[in-house]
Amino acid sequence: MTDAGAGGSQAPVRVVVIGMPGRMGMSLLRLLPEFPALRLQAAVAAAGSSAVGRDSGELAGTTPNAVLVTADPGAALQGAGLAIDFSTAAAAPGNIRACVAARVPLLIGTTGLGPDVRTLIAEAARSIPVMAAANTSVAVAVLHDLVRTAAARLGRSFDIQVRETHHASKRDAPSGTALTLGAAAAEAAGLAPDRIGYASTRGGDVVGDHTVLFLGAGERLSLGHSATDRSVFARGALAAGSWLARQKSGSYDVADSLREK
Repeated sequence: MTDAGAGGSQAPVRVVVIGMPGRMGMSLLRLLPEFPALRLQAAVAAAGSSAVGRDSGELAGTTPNAVLVTADPGAALQGAGLAIDFSTAAAAPGNIRACVAARVPLLIGTTGLGPDVRTLIAEAARSIPVMAAANTSVAVAVLHDLVRTAAARLGRSFDIQVRETHHASKRDAPSGTALTLGAAAAEAAGLAPDRIGYASTRGGDVVGDHTVLFLGAGERLSLGHSATDRSVFARGALAAGSWLARQKSGSYDVADSLREK
């Protein structure tokens, strides 16, 4: 929670960005000035990274900000009001534990997380607000709701396929977003998860395309989203993080932050 300032206004939430110098970490730093309710406290990279010790603003291609990149998330989180983690699946458990120890709300956008890490996230939500989001785009959150509605109404009479395309360097396939869309469709339609088909394509510099197909006899319905700029994910994460920092302990998703509006 933020502290009340003069005139009843709230002081900016102090943010720790974890995942430097990754694409999302850099994008978060570049876009942070668009969110006056947030202020950068620390930027975290993996131990041994060439980013450690560098000015985080300069590293991100903006003006120097005197916030040096550190490899110590525990120290970085002291006194913070929010952590946004777009690092790696291997680093996620340590980052989650560090946030719990420091009592700092956590938005984790890292994908490719295994069952053990998801259990750890659920345990963390007992003591801090946690948002685990495979995709922080506002429009993708709306797409999830549309997919649930379509699956519930079409039921088992339609086959459901999720197709996704990403840049050549993306590691996980299907993408985390594809899996969450498929899970939402399966739950709403009352289908077993293995009834959902997935198709993944990797190539070029595609930011992210996702389409959910409902294939019936003589007709089909297609619901999709295309991202042409990675900044939509960073803006969505910063907006959702601003909301998450004001919540009580528990598990949340991007759609929760939109419903309040």
